Amino acid sequence: MKREAAWRVFAGEYNDSTVEIKGEGEMAPSYVVTPLGAKVNRVFVIGVLTDVENVSEDGDLVRAHISDPTGVFTLYSGSYQKEVTDALSEIQSPAFVAVIGKVRTYKPEDSDDIYVSIRPERVMEVDANVRDKWILETCKNTKDRIEAVLEAMKMDESNEFELRKLGFSKDLSEGIIAALKAYKNIDLNKYVKIIQESLQYLVPGNNNLPEMKPKKSNNQKEITNENIEEENLVETQSADKNEGQKDESEESDKDFAEVEDNVLKAIKEIEGDDGAAWDTITESCEKQGLDKNTIEEALTSLMDKGLIYEPVLGTIKTT
Repeated sequence: MKREAAWRVFAGEYNDSTVEIKGEGEMAPSYVVTPLGAKVNRVFVIGVLTDVENVSEDGDLVRAHISDPTGVFTLYSGSYQKEVTDALSEIQSPAFVAVIGKVRTYKPEDSDDIYVSIRPERVMEVDANVRDKWILETCKNTKDRIEAVLEAMKMDESNEFELRKLGFSKDLSEGIIAALKAYKNIDLNKYVKIIQESLQYLVPGNNNLPEMKPKKSNNQKEITNENIEEENLVETQSADKNEGQKDESEESDKDFAEVEDNVLKAIKEIEGDDGAAWDTITESCEKQGLDKNTIEEALTSLMDKGLIYEPVLGTIKTT
């Protein structure tokens, strides 16, 4: 049996997955299908290991979290992966780590919801440069999947054969067909934004990144009526209006980046060896004129970027 390739997927896409393809037979692989059609059995992720905790009395099972610019991966490792479990437990968080692992799903009783996690097969510490290269490569992979989904939407009847004729891999073609059937409203702009924010994270303050909106196709009207709202795919018809919206968006991003900088500075001033209390951070930032909702948004964004973490509920530390 061939070894499954490890997909590069952001947490923001992976955690949106609600589709599972069960393999037939005892040794047949199972897959999670993401909204962009990644047919995932194994993943390769890099981010900030923010915490590792024992979730069993004997310490044989640990749960860990790895943060990338778009969200947080959850890992579970037990006695069957003792070497990996020990490695996770010995790493002093926060730390940049690379993980290759297999997808895992959990479905609560009396619920149709599926929750995804990762069972790590290999864990190693890396540096920021390696993490940044992973972000860039994952941006490229995500963009390729967005384009593949759009190609499938252009077809009168999307099918794997036609996608493969366009040069897409067998696994991606199969995954896209499964995704289009299962996910009725795929918000492609959400994943375009994930790419843009991840690139912005690599080049803070650079507002001249390329536009990455999905292009309009000839039969876009028919596609979007059946799959997603039209405004999620089409570009603005008026160039002047588009430029104005772009300027407003850039100004808003710049303002929020300043808010994040101020909140991060406040945390660094307050935190001691044990970190800073969430309420103390909020009070300090409110004195600077920031409202509570904006402060909480900034704290969440900083955690997603791996610049801060929560070692204990209600306590924040910088990485």
